[in-house]
Amino acid sequence: MNSSTITRNIIRAIGLLLFQVLVLIRVDLSIGDFTYVHFLIYPFIILLLPVNTPKAFVLISGFVIGIIVDMFYNSPGVHTAALLITSYVRSLILLMLQPYEGYTNKTSPTLVQMGFSWFISYIAIMLVIHCFAYFSFEAFTFVYFFKIFLNTIFTVIPTLILFTIMHLVFRSKY
Repeated sequence: MNSSTITRNIIRAIGLLLFQVLVLIRVDLSIGDFTYVHFLIYPFIILLLPVNTPKAFVLISGFVIGIIVDMFYNSPGVHTAALLITSYVRSLILLMLQPYEGYTNKTSPTLVQMGFSWFISYIAIMLVIHCFAYFSFEAFTFVYFFKIFLNTIFTVIPTLILFTIMHLVFRSKY
């Protein structure tokens, strides 16, 4: 990674973290007892790192970002554990979705570089993994599997739409 890529990723990380902990923490889209809609935008910090980022750096970044989010949400370790699982699985999903010609050294998993269908597939798979892990750790039992499933589905869809709109507006190349 060159210095401009590092700078862009740091600025993106700070922006997404601030947006998550200052704006999205206050969004409550509940209708009566239906409280399944949440916005979890912070995993995109990890998901949009360049493909050739070392796994150790991705895991350490996931740990630090998860701890920061946990401090604001007052949820000791839940966001951290879910983001660590997401960070660990990231390389496997990238390998699974690798194009026939492979990735180049400068490839970032962005809409501009990889195309719409690849980007949506990658983001949707990773969001489902992250949200399922997050809500499983939050409930801490599979007795509430149906609730975990509903939380996952009703969080993935609005988060995917929100982030795709943000990604299109800011037109991130890296």
